[in-house]
Amino acid sequence: MSATSVRRLGHVGLGAMGRPIARNFARSVRPLVVRDADTDSQQRFVDEHSGVSGAAGFADFSDCDAVILVLPTSDIVDAVVLGEDGLLAHLRPGAVLIDMGSSVPTRTQRLARIAGEKGISVVDAPVSGGVAKAEQAALAVMVGGDTAVVDRVRPLLQETGQEIIHVGAVGSGHAAKALNNLLAANNVLVAAEALLVGRKFGIAPETLLAVLNAGSGRNQATETKYEKFVLSRTFDSGFAAALMRKDIGIALDLAHDQGIEPVLGEAIGRVWNAAVDALEPGADQTAVVRYLEQAHGVSLGDAAAEQNQRATETE
Repeated sequence: MSATSVRRLGHVGLGAMGRPIARNFARSVRPLVVRDADTDSQQRFVDEHSGVSGAAGFADFSDCDAVILVLPTSDIVDAVVLGEDGLLAHLRPGAVLIDMGSSVPTRTQRLARIAGEKGISVVDAPVSGGVAKAEQAALAVMVGGDTAVVDRVRPLLQETGQEIIHVGAVGSGHAAKALNNLLAANNVLVAAEALLVGRKFGIAPETLLAVLNAGSGRNQATETKYEKFVLSRTFDSGFAAALMRKDIGIALDLAHDQGIEPVLGEAIGRVWNAAVDALEPGADQTAVVRYLEQAHGVSLGDAAAEQNQRATETE
């Protein structure tokens, strides 16, 4: 199997990430069949892309050589794949399921064992880069699975990913994704603390952010999230805080399973849990900064205006 030999591709999940990923696959001349729990969203996607059909049920995937899953949780993946009328009830032997969401590694391994009994391979291929990179077909894809199967689907993954990294056996991709997001969550939090301390001391957040990005403190959060989504007060990076909390939990559970007590990781988990509980449902990951602002009684917003006001008052 290669990208060109996938005669028919299936795609399940048209959410914030699933939609641009599916759009990348829709650029191919092959037929693409899509399904989403939101039937209106599914129909809009079909209407917007030629050569794409909407699935009335999972039986419509029976002719697919590969099916992409971009779903938020392992529970939903299991329901879609293992349900009484799920994908495994309809896919033919030789097909490949490619889970591009953030699932629990051990559950991905279990899914692979069950699917393997029916001659169906499972590859976990979660992504990093967010909506912006998905729209550019420039995602980083971390892949877990049998080497031969991964090699077969690599050309397909390259249609939406710029860097394809084979991490190891099935489940390894999901493990790597969770650990990556644990670090990403830490970057958001520690950057917020640094900027809030600086703000209270009198350093404008945009100024300190420039210092961080010019120095050794820079990270993906300071370079791509803070100016665009935090200082602008839009808080709309496209990835929900609750989904980040889920990934943090997966990473911490994985650490415990390996006999490691992640002291800093546990602290990240506690802060993130408290923030998600305090924020409105569906809040963006960057809105966690608002929770920290409220907790410390200082805001990163309107810093320039406040700085100008102080300068005026001292003249």
